[in-house]
Amino acid sequence: MNEIVDTIETSLRPVTAPRIALALGGGGARGYAHIVALEAFDELGIKPAMISGTSVGAVFGAAYASGMAGRDIRTYLSELVKDRRDIAARVLQARAGRIVDLFQGGRNSPVQLDPVRLIEQLTPPGIAKDFAGLEIPLIVVATDFWDRCEARFSDGPLVSAVGASMAIPSLFRPVVRDGRVLIDGGAVNPLPFDVFTEPFDVSIAVDVIGGPVHDEARHPVPRSLEATFGTLQILMSSIASAKLMTARPDILIRPDIDRFKVLDFFKVPEILKASEPIRDEIKRKLDRIMATL
Repeated sequence: MNEIVDTIETSLRPVTAPRIALALGGGGARGYAHIVALEAFDELGIKPAMISGTSVGAVFGAAYASGMAGRDIRTYLSELVKDRRDIAARVLQARAGRIVDLFQGGRNSPVQLDPVRLIEQLTPPGIAKDFAGLEIPLIVVATDFWDRCEARFSDGPLVSAVGASMAIPSLFRPVVRDGRVLIDGGAVNPLPFDVFTEPFDVSIAVDVIGGPVHDEARHPVPRSLEATFGTLQILMSSIASAKLMTARPDILIRPDIDRFKVLDFFKVPEILKASEPIRDEIKRKLDRIMATL
């Protein structure tokens, strides 16, 4: 059996590795599916020539571009979520303001989080501090709040760019960088497969936005924060659908993760297991395209 698997994987691996552009979309906890996609590349022995990421896609894209293997990202995340008290302590340290700000009209709300500080608290120490330290070129997509447009980052400090890309309104305070006020990139480009300007052999996009939940038992009236996040997901889905009507990546991957919520961050094993089929899907579709090149 192992000989058959080795033969299949060898046939998938071209003599000259293709130049692949990989886009990792936003979607909250559903973005754990990106780990399975990255593991598929590791198993093929192929590294993307460039990665783009929005929100959670920027987080995992930065980790992978820094040199972490997909399996190492899985291990780190699985161990991290085991200790909820430790995570709670780290999240508290990432608060943007103080409780007294509620009563004294401080600039920052104590119920908001500083996304840059949260990344520093939760990501593994091996993540590059600057784009120049990455092993794979990376484009991070955020949104310029006042100019109402896309903001792309591919050089300079990495953490502030990723923090801006995941700065979901109401949960995170905006990030100020280079004089620009930045929020979550999902507001303008939730599936950033169209940001690559260099020529590539194959473009692959992993869409973790998720679709409708067709389950009557799971249709309660959403609470305030869930309604905010859900509205953002609807917006992201609409934007991605409109983009895909005019242009498409060579390979579009959509894991079956609709049943998970944006905030299901502690459901690491469940989301990874549900995403497992995309491992073979990526290999199969990439092999099919490469056979035509």
